[in-house]
Formats: sequence, C-alpha cells, structure tokens
Amino acid sequence: MPLHKKLLKNFLLLLILILYSGCSWRGSEGPSVQPVEVKRVVIPAPRYHPPLPSQVAFSEVKWKVLTPNTMEAYLADLEAGEASVSAYYGLTTQGYENLSNNIADLKRYLSQLKSIVKYYREIDEKEE
Repeated sequence: MPLHKKLLKNFLLLLILILYSGCSWRGSEGPSVQPVEVKRVVIPAPRYHPPLPSQVAFSEVKWKVLTPNTMEAYLADLEAGEASVSAYYGLTTQGYENLSNNIADLKRYLSQLKSIVKYYREIDEKEE
C-alpha cells in the first residue's frame, strides 16, 4: 500500500475520531439541572369507630315460686288433668345468690367496657 493512501487513511480515522469526540471538547455544560425538592407529608390513616352494639332486649321471664301449698294445688290440678305440663327448675338459696352475683358481675363488666370505649373515642375526637 502506498504511503499517501496510508496517510489518507490515518487522516480520515483521525478526522472521524475528532468529529465524534468534538462534543466533549465544547466548553458548555449542557442544560442546567435543578435540584429535586422532596417534601414529606404524613397523613394518618383514618380510624375506624365501630358502632356500639344494640342494647340488650331481655325477654320477659315469669317466675313462679313453688311452696308446699302451691305444690299441692299443682299436683291436684295435674291429677285432674287441668294443669299445664311445665318443667320446673329449682334453685337453692346459694344457687340463686350465685345467679344474682353473676348478673351483677356481667353488668359491671359491660359498664367498664363501655367506659373504656368512650375514653378512646374521646381521645380520637381530640386528635382529629
């Protein structure tokens, strides 16, 4: 290969290299870059306030106290076929006292539970 072709080839390579890297030689820095500003916004999740349960509606309970006199009358009516067939439950004095204490304890528990729910609802209302 003759010398002038070699020089021409080297010259073209050098020219292509200069043209491709010419952008990096310009002194400009390109478009200005603005810093990104990040703002943090804290939004608390909404609190769920479940409704209070509906009030307790007790059904009527008819109490019948069986004494020896009323028991004799019931047995007489039963033998005559005029008495209704009923199942009777009896409580001892201690059993009735225990039942009464259990109901009172249930009322206390529900009252305390209701006051706790009311307390937390008031705190949530103040925060909102």
